[in-house]
Amino acid sequence: MSTVRDRVLTRGARTTGVLLCLLLALLGAAWAARDLTAARPGAEVWWAWLGGARGPRDATAPVSSLLDPLLALGALTAAVTALRGAVPAPVAAGTLLSLATATALLRAPLLWMPGVGRLPGADTGLTSWAQRTVLAELALAAALLVVVAVGRRRAGRHRGHPASGPETAPSAYGVVRAVPQAADPGRPGRPRKGPARTVGVLLAAAGLTVAGGELYRLLELGADGYRKALLGDATDLPALPPPPAHWHAAVLALLALGAAVAALRRASWARPAAVAAAALLCAHGAGALALAVHTGRADRLAALSGTDRLELATAAFLAVTGLAVLLVAFRHGVPEATGGAGGALAYGSAPGAVRPPHAPPPPSTLPPGW
Repeated sequence: MSTVRDRVLTRGARTTGVLLCLLLALLGAAWAARDLTAARPGAEVWWAWLGGARGPRDATAPVSSLLDPLLALGALTAAVTALRGAVPAPVAAGTLLSLATATALLRAPLLWMPGVGRLPGADTGLTSWAQRTVLAELALAAALLVVVAVGRRRAGRHRGHPASGPETAPSAYGVVRAVPQAADPGRPGRPRKGPARTVGVLLAAAGLTVAGGELYRLLELGADGYRKALLGDATDLPALPPPPAHWHAAVLALLALGAAVAALRRASWARPAAVAAAALLCAHGAGALALAVHTGRADRLAALSGTDRLELATAAFLAVTGLAVLLVAFRHGVPEATGGAGGALAYGSAPGAVRPPHAPPPPSTLPPGW
């Protein structure tokens, strides 16, 4: 059992984090609900979220994207995780940091993309409110980072552990300390070795796959062409909030590789980081496959070019890999330390009980209550 002083989130930091997460969820859910109720029929919004063709950009055109419901669901999950006191502090902090990082990276292109505010045919008031919403999301993500950074304090040592030196046995017959102490299981919330390796390998494979596709696009478009496609132009986007496709892919690769390194190192925040990256990968791959089926590309697979077939194969791989990582990463990690255990052994409570090693023999006359 570790005696290292870990940092834990204070009650105020958890409460503030929950409120910020709920605000993020509300913003994303509000725009998704607006588009679902304003568009006729509502099913067209779903295909528009996946990247399908949209109608003319008028006052009823969808402004949201698939990221809005995804980030709203992720914010609700983070709020529940931070609210639960039974969740280890490193896991709660990692969940808040993962949500803030993903939100900031996926929303950041709005800060520099040209063409924002002059979408042809779009309602001026709607566009303005959408821009303000994205800026508010960026501010909330920054606030989450600050809350986690300043809302931590040193935790005391686990109960049953002295300030220094080896543990000693209590001065009572029948209770001793096992010698030597059990091996240190690590900080609470850390992934166990088997799941950590599985998650690390799967996320590394998915991240390298996405990065390889972007490297191919870089060679195909050239440095200048790829830079323009990476940074994007708002007039080329199907909606206002989502990032350019190449920026989105680069963020997915970065999040996947970062979570893979954390999982292989068994960092305490590896599980929430893996869940965030896997959810985005799974949604990205499944959405691309669903759109291919909807548009008929999957039915004429043999007639597609090699590049198109490779894109569909990559989407299937990302969807399956993301789902597998989610199933593994949701497994419980190292539990919180329980006070009073610490290798305590009792003997003499029942006839014929075996005396533990290093234990003194019981007295010839048993005291009352033995």
